[in-house]
Amino acid sequence: MSGLSINVDELVAIDVHTHAEISKDGHGSLSPALFGASEEYFKAHGHRQPTIDEMAAYYRERKMAAVVFTVDAEHATGWPRISNEEVAESCAEHPDVLIPFASVDPWKGRAGVREARRLVERYGVRGFKFHPSIQGFSPNDPMAYPLYEAIEELGAIALFHTGQTGIGAGVPGGGGIRLKYSNPMLVDDVAVDFPELRIILAHPSFPWQDEALAVATHKPTVHIDLSGWSPKYFPPQLVRYANSLLKDKVLFGSDYPVITPDRWLADFAKLEIKPEVRPKILKDNAARLLGLTTD
Repeated sequence: MSGLSINVDELVAIDVHTHAEISKDGHGSLSPALFGASEEYFKAHGHRQPTIDEMAAYYRERKMAAVVFTVDAEHATGWPRISNEEVAESCAEHPDVLIPFASVDPWKGRAGVREARRLVERYGVRGFKFHPSIQGFSPNDPMAYPLYEAIEELGAIALFHTGQTGIGAGVPGGGGIRLKYSNPMLVDDVAVDFPELRIILAHPSFPWQDEALAVATHKPTVHIDLSGWSPKYFPPQLVRYANSLLKDKVLFGSDYPVITPDRWLADFAKLEIKPEVRPKILKDNAARLLGLTTD
């Protein structure tokens, strides 16, 4: 499978957090109940679930690149995932704008490790998305360690959802989803035990924003993406750290399609970010982390 052909110099931004929500045969990434709860939470009623081809056109029009992934949570939810191979193959048809990530349920054990290796070596996958609350595991559970070991060895990225999730919000019992698994401090153990593993803590990590900032400041390979929230709602300490100690480790992410990059960038333009830091967050930090540049 061919590699990426992204011209970083021509890009306005790199969105490190977008979701493939629907497969070519119309299968959704979430059950109807969980998807409906997410729509309600984000006030995104009736938002279209774009195909990956449509996502490519959308980002190409905006002179942006995007990381694309789905979430494999079959063990905890019983809902079949969208195929990682389909996501990677669809992204490979648009190597100028789309960067394939995958998702492997840690509960799949050795089969999951084999899959991760195959996805990187045969399909050019650059990273793996984990959603501990939906997948029903603690990031520091040794059960997941063989998978992290493979991802570290392959030089791929591990992206962890952190903080509260709109998925399951308002459903009785939260749809069985436990928020505690998405405390970024649990990922600190992963960063200790896998010191070469490149990690992204996704989202402003409400109610654990300070924990996320502490982990990213302390562990050299840990980054933070800013997806899932409009910048106008960012906690002041997140803005302060993004402008200073973490200026080289904070990344633009939208959470498209529930939040569009258009809305995110319009609000980000009004945020008090230093002029020299703004391009780092929008593009430069991600380009370096994803191996698109050597700077």
